[in-house]
Amino acid sequence: MTARDVLAQLRLADGRLWVDAAVDFQLADARAVLDGPEPYSFLTRARGASKTSDLAGLALSLLLAAGDAARLYWLAADADQGALAVDSIAGYMSRTPALGALGDVQARRVVVPATGARLDVLAADAPSAWGLNPDALFVDELANWANGPAARRLWEAASSAVAKRSDARLCVLTTAGSPDHFSRKVLDHALTSPLWRVHEVRGPAPWADPDRVEEQRQRLPHAVFAQLFLNEWTQAEGSFLDPAVIDAAFTLEGPALERSEKRGSYVAALDLGAVNDRTVFAIGHREGTETVHLDRMQTWQGSRAHPVNFSEVEDFIVTARRRFNFKLRLDPWQGLDLAQRLRAKGIVAEEFHFNQGSKQRLAQTLLHSLNAGHLRLYEAEGLRDELLALRLKQSASGSWSFDHQTGGHDDRAVVLALMTVAALEGPTGTSGPPIVLTKPSRWHLDGGRRRDRFPSVRT
Repeated sequence: MTARDVLAQLRLADGRLWVDAAVDFQLADARAVLDGPEPYSFLTRARGASKTSDLAGLALSLLLAAGDAARLYWLAADADQGALAVDSIAGYMSRTPALGALGDVQARRVVVPATGARLDVLAADAPSAWGLNPDALFVDELANWANGPAARRLWEAASSAVAKRSDARLCVLTTAGSPDHFSRKVLDHALTSPLWRVHEVRGPAPWADPDRVEEQRQRLPHAVFAQLFLNEWTQAEGSFLDPAVIDAAFTLEGPALERSEKRGSYVAALDLGAVNDRTVFAIGHREGTETVHLDRMQTWQGSRAHPVNFSEVEDFIVTARRRFNFKLRLDPWQGLDLAQRLRAKGIVAEEFHFNQGSKQRLAQTLLHSLNAGHLRLYEAEGLRDELLALRLKQSASGSWSFDHQTGGHDDRAVVLALMTVAALEGPTGTSGPPIVLTKPSRWHLDGGRRRDRFPSVRT
């Protein structure tokens, strides 16, 4: 039984044979990887273009057709990505009973008992791959690996091991990434070597829903969209927002001073700073299903001589709550004391944790709401300039967010994003309580003098 014979039997989750469902570029890539004249393949496709699923089918086909004691390896960006590969292989085997009996799927390994052949799944942060002697090597999402020395060493160890055997095969299948990532250098070499076949499929997957792709175009920074859905090697740095989009969002005449019962539930966000950064507080609400209004933005600026007085901030929040009822969600890192004092005054305080994933979610929500025209702003002091100055930042692993320019600030933008997420998560109408997200300074406390005071409230 050849690898092509195995591939011809694999079924997808919808019951179709893989070979019947595959489009031309999938079939061409499969033939080249399994038994093409070039032993090495570098393939790139857009997000959603069946990369892990196809690579899993090819790996399983070569594994089941391999000779005695063959050793195949799968390198993934991390343990979770490796688990997806194992799950995909297990799915093919369970849907193909004649093949399912031939292999044993384990947590990080697939074994063929009859031949002793096996496929081991390694993460890019594995301690070492020196000493491997692979019959075949499959590399998943190389452009999304960390760009540090550990990942580079793993790639160098595994890819150089392929040269130990004259019949070994190697396939890299990834979405395009940053030109600065080491994977681009691998691609540049492959383009010049007769041992490599390079095939890059531009644009969204042919089966992708155009409406969903367009929604992603609105939600993602242009460079990130170009990487993920157009499969272009693009430097994902630069301006985060289009100035015209920012200008179009400033449609409100000024801040709201009173709660309107005709509006939806109010939400708020707080970014604490004491010396270097500002303390910023914002209140907003959602109208309809997607439109969010900024009702109030309050800023305190501190200095080393006069740090922000958090007691004033606390008093302001308590006063604001009398007009705009809310409950509090808190990043517990530095705002825990304030949350405890507010709880003692009857304000519900919930925790909100900041990490790489949640920062990307905040950035994605802010970007999409502005690009889609769903965010209504007023000329709060410094807000427009801060939005214009935001820069797109992308990590080596592909996650992205916004940041301020050197010497600048992004406190108002962070608070606006927090408020927008809270408003979109909260209930419509006025029957339920709104949510408040409170975020302390991300790296350190900073500071100062209070400005733009909330009007006094009569009780």
